Amino acid sequence: MGIKGFVEGGIASIIAGCSTHPLDLLKVRMQLQGETQVPNPAVQTLRPALAFPTNAAPTAVHAPPPPRVGLVTVGVRIVQQEGVAALFSGVSATVLRQTLYSTTRMGLYDILKKKWTDPATGNMPLMSKIGAGLVAGGIGAAVGNPADVAMVRMQADGRLPPAQRRNYKSVLDAITRMSKQEGITSLWRGSSLTVNRAMLVTASQLASYDQIKETILQKGLMKDGLGTHVTSSFSAGFVAAVASNPVDVIKTRVMNMKVEPGAAPPYTGALDCALKTVRAEGPMALYKGFIPTISRQGPFTVVLFVTLEQVRKLLKDF
Repeated sequence: MGIKGFVEGGIASIIAGCSTHPLDLLKVRMQLQGETQVPNPAVQTLRPALAFPTNAAPTAVHAPPPPRVGLVTVGVRIVQQEGVAALFSGVSATVLRQTLYSTTRMGLYDILKKKWTDPATGNMPLMSKIGAGLVAGGIGAAVGNPADVAMVRMQADGRLPPAQRRNYKSVLDAITRMSKQEGITSLWRGSSLTVNRAMLVTASQLASYDQIKETILQKGLMKDGLGTHVTSSFSAGFVAAVASNPVDVIKTRVMNMKVEPGAAPPYTGALDCALKTVRAEGPMALYKGFIPTISRQGPFTVVLFVTLEQVRKLLKDF
């Protein structure tokens, strides 16, 4: 009975993850806009074309930073500069991540849901749903963190200058090279953020879906069908996006940071990253990439739960 929940959740998660991968890539690229560790072409050291020899240091000219661009512009630039295939950069890492992370969280949530549901009413209190989501999300994130780090790096690689790109061939190549070059612990870089984000996403996403679906059916607003599943899942996706976006921005930056041998890392941890981000770019930087987040989280959650409901129907006799 327990294994069935893992299988159902895993199949639905992989389908949802692959189908919305381009939107996830755009979200990552937008979240990294304005990050100070990337070489900034706007800050240049200039010397006049006609000048007498002098020992004075060249003058640093600070031009205004390039304007932040929106979802459509980011997508068009990626296609123009890197090709259409670049929208699926890191899709192998997405498959591995969904296999490890989402399969674990969906399966555990299903087990806890069955254990904590009131036998008399057949319902599970909202706080119990949230608790189940927190536990399932945290464990799933710890299991899937290596694939998450690899996915973020592969998605962000195209924004770096060619000489600085990592050029991972696949998720296995990324994990192998990270282990050799940066140590095995690099696979769990940002794991505290991943766990916190996963707890927020799972608790808000799965609990909201179940609660909204139950409310719709109890009040007789709709029958148990595709309309109910789409309405409940899109609402759950919006709740999850609002709750998780600040943690997601910090997670993306910590995972993507490049640590040079012998040099201090750009961020010493999650709190340091959050403080530097807010000081340099303002508090709303924590909601950077929110439009692609909700644009991805909405469809992802809809595909996830609609697929899950159909998979459950197909496997109900097993």
